[in-house]
Amino acid sequence: MVQAAQRVLHFTESVIREVTRWADESGALNLAQGFPDYDPPALVLQAAQRAIASGENQYSVTWGDPRLREAIARKVSRFWGVPIDPQRHITVTCGATEGVAASLLAVLNPGDEVVLFEPFYENYLPVSHLAGATAKFVRLAPPDYRIEEDALRAAITPRTRALVLNTPGNPTGHVLSAEELDAVRQVCLEHDLILITDEIYEHFIYDGRRHIPPATLPDMAERTISVGGLSKTLAITGWRVGYVIAPPELSNAVRKVHDFLTVGAPSPLQVAAAEALNALPDSYYTELAHTYQAKRDRFVSLLQQAGFRCRAPEGAYYVMVEAPMLAGLDDTSAARELIRRVGIAAVPGSSFYETKEASTPGRVPLLRFAFCKKDETLALVGERLAEMARAS
Repeated sequence: MVQAAQRVLHFTESVIREVTRWADESGALNLAQGFPDYDPPALVLQAAQRAIASGENQYSVTWGDPRLREAIARKVSRFWGVPIDPQRHITVTCGATEGVAASLLAVLNPGDEVVLFEPFYENYLPVSHLAGATAKFVRLAPPDYRIEEDALRAAITPRTRALVLNTPGNPTGHVLSAEELDAVRQVCLEHDLILITDEIYEHFIYDGRRHIPPATLPDMAERTISVGGLSKTLAITGWRVGYVIAPPELSNAVRKVHDFLTVGAPSPLQVAAAEALNALPDSYYTELAHTYQAKRDRFVSLLQQAGFRCRAPEGAYYVMVEAPMLAGLDDTSAARELIRRVGIAAVPGSSFYETKEASTPGRVPLLRFAFCKKDETLALVGERLAEMARAS
């Protein structure tokens, strides 16, 4: 019998994309997958139309269109406060997802260990397996999901090669503090580790907090691969325009993987993204955070009124909840039941853990909701949740 490679036999498909299909099939409101249900800014759309019409439709430089790399360098340098070289440091990728994948494949050897902080975004583990590495997990305890230095140190062995860090976090919404980042820094320096950071939600920060790019910490620039993108901040998740920022040696390794993995991100959309980055003022990102903080506050209130147990996230646009009204169900069954009862799709919490049992203590289901939606959508969600609360 013909069989697939051993490296993929134990994979499952993306749970997030699976739940999106459930939502599409049932007509449910999709609060599972993290995409906005509104259009990007008009200038972004107009830039894409001009790029396509003006002939920007063939391959660009594999590393990324020079205009986009220069625009990213200018924007990141302003926000990070450190110089970024568009020629040596930046690689444009097919979304931040490919950026993380290319980075892991570029630095991990078969037999290496990579540390993942659990709960983790679902892509990190399968790509680690594809690289031939073994994942070691550091469990972050709710409701704060803080990194404890002792737990991190306990996960390090002589085989540890890299850590993957996500801040602001998906699915937890936790924004790493200066103290937590310093603990990560100390461990990386002491054990000569590479740090891969997923910072796709860097502009979704609430309550006066600030995002600290790990690469800007003392002595960390030479060992940090920073992954970002435009999908979330510009509401263009379908464009698949991300980027990797790394020191030259690591950047060259990422570029080799990227070249043979995807060749390059869509050329006209890179040109449009460059135009948008150059045109948008810094106030755009500040207003984005204010807008989403208001969405967060409204959505968390709706969830709590309906009987879900949760805390307001510090960043990103997800809320992890316990669903006591669905007690006794595992979280996958709970997600299906929520669609059946009120037509709202959420992600089972088990998809962010190594094992399902880890996410369902006491058989109270754990779910993740995304609130990157129009106010009208959130109002409809509130009506349906209130209906469920009255019926229970």
